[in-house]
Amino acid sequence: MTEPRAFKDHFSTAAASYAAHRPRYSAALIDYLADLAPATACALDCGCGTGQLSVPLAGRFARVLATDASAAQIANAEPHSGVEYRVALAEDSGLPPASVDLATVAQAAHWLDLERFYAEVQRIARPGAVLALISYGVLQVEGAPAPLVEHFYYQVLGPWWPAERRHVEEGYRSLPFPFAECRAPALAIEVRWTLAELLGYIDTWSAVRELEKAQGRDPVEHFTIELAAAWGDPERRRPVRWPLALRVGRVGIP
Repeated sequence: MTEPRAFKDHFSTAAASYAAHRPRYSAALIDYLADLAPATACALDCGCGTGQLSVPLAGRFARVLATDASAAQIANAEPHSGVEYRVALAEDSGLPPASVDLATVAQAAHWLDLERFYAEVQRIARPGAVLALISYGVLQVEGAPAPLVEHFYYQVLGPWWPAERRHVEEGYRSLPFPFAECRAPALAIEVRWTLAELLGYIDTWSAVRELEKAQGRDPVEHFTIELAAAWGDPERRRPVRWPLALRVGRVGIP
């Protein structure tokens, strides 16, 4: 298996951690998208990472094709009988024309060449197919740890986030979206995590890798100690929430 041509790769080196610690998308999101699509024969999940959206989609779609430009992400993806994983650019899926009912990009649209990607979506979409750009921004942690997480995200990691991160924080509203847009419900990812689970997720952030390159592990260790003190019993499960931002549209409908 070979890598496709060059792409902005912030996650291949942490693919195993990404698979272990990134949250899965909710059943409510899957139902909304499946009910909106003209049929549920085939969904394409672009920039699929390790399958956080691909696997839930298989609960409603007969076939799910999941692509990512990173061979490492695909190698670490969650196996599922209803999901076919492929190494491919979102802008060059390799699929036949008019073959998908739903195309999704979850937490990855800000890395794409959108003009080329949208042209590819137009090519592979069946009449009335749905395209969904999905993102989640800054997590919300309940209780005393909340201000520590917020400070670490904005102040400590602020200079180390890639420029494209602003699109996530803006809920993709600043991205061009030349499709007939559908009104999306208010949805979120909600989990109850232990301290270790939260720290595992935070350690997948690209900004953490950049900070470590510049300053070593000390700033992360300092945050870990402070967070542990605020958390209390490390096995205590605290609510963690990510509000979802959706850009959803019908392809081929002005």
